[in-house]
Formats: sequence, structure tokens, C-alpha cells
Amino acid sequence: MTSRIPRDSRLRLVRPRPLAAAPPAMNQRRSRRPAPRPPEGTPAPAELARMARSGLADAARVARWADAALGPGRDSATDDGKATLSDATAERAAHDLGLTPAQVRADWDTARLAGLVEVHGDSARPGWRLRAWDRDDSAVLRGWVALFDAWSLAHPEPAEHEPAAVAEVVSAMPQALSFLQLSAGPVPVEQLLDLLEQRVTELRTARCEIPYGPQPEPSAEPEPTDAPLAPLLDWALRALASVGALTYGDGQATLTPLGSWAVWVKLEQICVAAQSPAGNIEQAADDMLRGCAQLRPNAARAEYRAWLAARPVGSAVTELLGAARGEDALLRGLAFEALRVVGAPAEPDVRGVLDEPTLRPYALLWLAEHDGADPEDAHEILTREEATWLWVDTAAAVADHGEAPLLVRHLESAVQPTIPRLLDEVRAVGHPRTVQVLVALAAAHPDPALAKAVRRAAFQVHTGGN
Repeated sequence: MTSRIPRDSRLRLVRPRPLAAAPPAMNQRRSRRPAPRPPEGTPAPAELARMARSGLADAARVARWADAALGPGRDSATDDGKATLSDATAERAAHDLGLTPAQVRADWDTARLAGLVEVHGDSARPGWRLRAWDRDDSAVLRGWVALFDAWSLAHPEPAEHEPAAVAEVVSAMPQALSFLQLSAGPVPVEQLLDLLEQRVTELRTARCEIPYGPQPEPSAEPEPTDAPLAPLLDWALRALASVGALTYGDGQATLTPLGSWAVWVKLEQICVAAQSPAGNIEQAADDMLRGCAQLRPNAARAEYRAWLAARPVGSAVTELLGAARGEDALLRGLAFEALRVVGAPAEPDVRGVLDEPTLRPYALLWLAEHDGADPEDAHEILTREEATWLWVDTAAAVADHGEAPLLVRHLESAVQPTIPRLLDEVRAVGHPRTVQVLVALAAAHPDPALAKAVRRAAFQVHTGGN
């Protein structure tokens, strides 16, 4: 008896979608937590966006000038490989905009931190937020929050302070900002200094900073061993004021409406993760991603944001890429979804894994979307071999975590037009899970003839035959 379906039946061509891009059958649980509301008195999002646009108007102006004057095929904006404005470009912008070169450089740096300008390798170009600046309030607010997160870069610390002390103050400031947010009004600097000193002491105690080796005899007049924190608190408050997060003067500090809202957003992200069943904020990347596998995409992105908010960006990206290198293909796809939430700061690390065959297709798609490609069209950047490898990897994730019908439907995303060509190229691509994927597909497919062909291909891959 033969099947009514020809052995080389044409596959219906559809755009391939990574597993994490579409909610799979096993990811159907909805979050029951109601949408949180900001504290009473917080301006509406449209008003907050208006404030952010006003505060970043100069940065947007310089970014638009660069878009018009330094677009593709025109002069380069930088000359140091770090997207710092060259002297000639700064002078030209200052002349065109009626500013000083120092003002242009300051606004350019602010535009970079807010995502109005994106750095790619040794060049810079307008970011997607600049394109959406006048019509998308959420893009504006996300840009301002990016600047808020980078407050310590927006206003560099005094050179005379030890880097370790500066790092301690940066790590301790979230608690001070939370106190300001809860106070909902002016707070004396002396009170913030007491809080900062307590927090820095806690950080040092947590690190168990006990001197090793013989200790000198105590002198009659002990000398202070720790640098005073008051100058560093002054620097931190001035830096936060420079990005519009607070007002600072007359011995007190007060969060602005934007600053209060941003601190609430950060606290809420942490609370969301802390209240999740898996407690994702406390988990390593692998366990966090496994917890997010049971969530719908929007809820998963909220978990990613909360997890990222509790960690330095650099170490978080390193941990996510480490999870992506593991054997679980589902975690690989989810790790790159989390890296999409990170955005521009992850680009150098993502670009650095292009030579790793396991991660290359995911990295290429990430970079294409980061460069502005439509997610539905980003797959076109992949070679045939890379697309086939990704198809097998996604099939492995479905086989491990999904249901049989989902694996059968996954056939529709293959770039090959026929089953025989798909099997030939799957065998040639050398994915380590090829045999398991083909065996699972043969077991799941309802057509006996097609299942037999797939089983034969699995056997040939297993034995190394033809």
C-alpha cells in the first residue's frame, strides 16, 4: 500500500521563525498578575514622554544633524574606533547648530547613552528610537530610562577617587534612590550620606574584606583607612541631576517626576521576578530561562528585564551567552530573546560569537534585527546551510519540550522546497542532534511513506552511510 502523498511532496514555503518568536504549544500559561499602577501623583505616560523629549531635545537635535550630514556615503563622524566625534565633525556640527564643540560632544554622548545614536563597531548611526522619537512615547521613555541607567557614564567621576570606591557608591546608589522615591519629597544630603555609608559597609561585609597576613601594631593615633564618601555622594547626585533624575541643591535632593517613575519601574521589575513561581531574579541564567519557557512572550520579556535589572549588563550578557552554548536548544533561542531585551550593550559580545557554529545563526539574526531589519525578513541574511542548521536546532527544542503536532508543523518553516532536499541538506549540515530530530519527526508524522523516508535518513546519519 502506498501513501496518497508523493514522497517528494512540496513543502508549503513560509518564513522561518525561531522557536522563541512564536508561542509554542507548551507555552500557554498566562500571567495572572494584574498590571501594576505607578504611585499616586505620577504623571501620565504622555506627560512623562513630553518631559523626556524636553530633557533630551539637544541630544535629539545633534542626532538628527548627524543623520542628515553624516549618513551613508558621507563623511565619517568618528576617527577613534569608539564612535567619539572627530574634531572636524564636532567643529562642523557646532557651526551648523550654533553651539560650541564642547556642547556638541556632550549632546552626542547623551544621544549615544539614550539610544538615539547606536555604535556599531567603529562607526555610529542613528538609532531606531530617533526614527520613532516624535510618534512613539514608549520609545522616548525607554530612551530616557537607558540614559538614567547610565548616569555614572553621563557625568564621569573625579579622577582623584579610587575606582573601587566609585564602584561601591554606584552599587549602593539604587538603595538611596529607592529611599528618595519612597520619601516623595526633599531628603537632606546628610540623611542620604548615612544611608550610603551603611550600604557600602554592607557591601564590604558581604565580600568578607578581612586583611590577610600579619597586621601592624595599632598606633596611638589611628589613621582613617577609607576615603570619605561625601565627595562621591556629591558626584553621584550631580550626575543624576545632569540626566534629569533629580534636583540637587541647598543641602537636599528630590526626585523629579521622571526620576520617581523610573525608580518605580525598576522596583516593579524586581518585584515581578521575585513574585514569579521560580523566583527568577535569584536564578542563574539557565534556570531563569527555563522558568521563562513556560511564559508567553510578553511575560517572558518582563522577566528578562527584571533579571537584567538586578545585574551588571556585562556579566548578564556573558551568563546568557554561556547558557546559549549549552545542549538545550530551547535555552539557546530564549537566551537570544533575552539578549534582544539587552539591546545595544550586548552587540560586541554577540558579534564576538559569530565564529561559533552553534551560535552563529542566532547571532546573525540578532544583529540583523538590531541593525533595523524586520524580524520577519531577518532570516534572509542566513546562508542555506545556516538556515538548515537553525531549522534542526529549533526542531531539537520542539522535540525536547514541545508536542508532536508542533514538530510536524515545524516542517513548514524549512527553506527546502521538497522533503528529499530537506533530508539531504539536514544530513549534510552536521548538527549533533540530527539523528534524534529525524527519529522524533518520523515518529510524529502521520504519513507512513514520509515517516519511512525520514527514518531511513536518520539511520544513514547514524551509520555514516548514504
